[in-house]
Amino acid sequence: MNKKPLVQLVDAGLKGYKATWDYQETLFSSVVQRKIDLRKSGKKKPVPPNYIIFVEHPHVYTLGKSGKPENLLLNETQLRERSIEYYKINRGGDITYHGPGQIVAYPILDLEQFFTDIHKYLRYLEESIIRTIGDYGIKGERFEGLTGVWLDPDIPEKARKICALGVRCSRWVTMHGLAFNVNSELKYFENIIPCGIDDKAVTSMEAELGRKLDMEEVKERLQSHLTDLFGWELIF
Repeated sequence: MNKKPLVQLVDAGLKGYKATWDYQETLFSSVVQRKIDLRKSGKKKPVPPNYIIFVEHPHVYTLGKSGKPENLLLNETQLRERSIEYYKINRGGDITYHGPGQIVAYPILDLEQFFTDIHKYLRYLEESIIRTIGDYGIKGERFEGLTGVWLDPDIPEKARKICALGVRCSRWVTMHGLAFNVNSELKYFENIIPCGIDDKAVTSMEAELGRKLDMEEVKERLQSHLTDLFGWELIF
């Protein structure tokens, strides 16, 4: 009987974007290097480690490698005045916002321990959010042709996004991940064209339910759904 893949859970609390990105890069590089070393040696074990980082960031905008800088509607002076950071990064996707009240999850996984299908990986991330918000009576759905989790995607004037995805994958090792609006300050999305989509709104659990959520409770539910979907064993 095969053992479940082990995943080290890192709860970083509130941490700056650049420091977390650097940490991701360090873990990502170590996993990739372990895979290269094993291949060179002709061995299959020990398997590379897996990680998932949960974090909240201070206010920051990040632009993916396929993104358009003009989707940021503030200049450098305005960013500085509002104490908002801005980074061009190496994930897929366009521009997004991270800030307090948003759960960001960064899985650094060796997908060869799970399945080698990046589309399935993205659908599992979406499904984990759909199940989590479903626990609170919110119906999350997919929007054909777009990533992330949406509410009322079939009603153009009401369609709104509650979770964005943006990942990088090399040698079947992932990094970056999902940004899930729980108690997010939605006004910060007004300074960008989120994910390059200018005719759709953004929402949060707080906005939908009319109350603030317990971040730790939501995070634990999300971790549980991710565990059920991926079949991993979390190491705390």
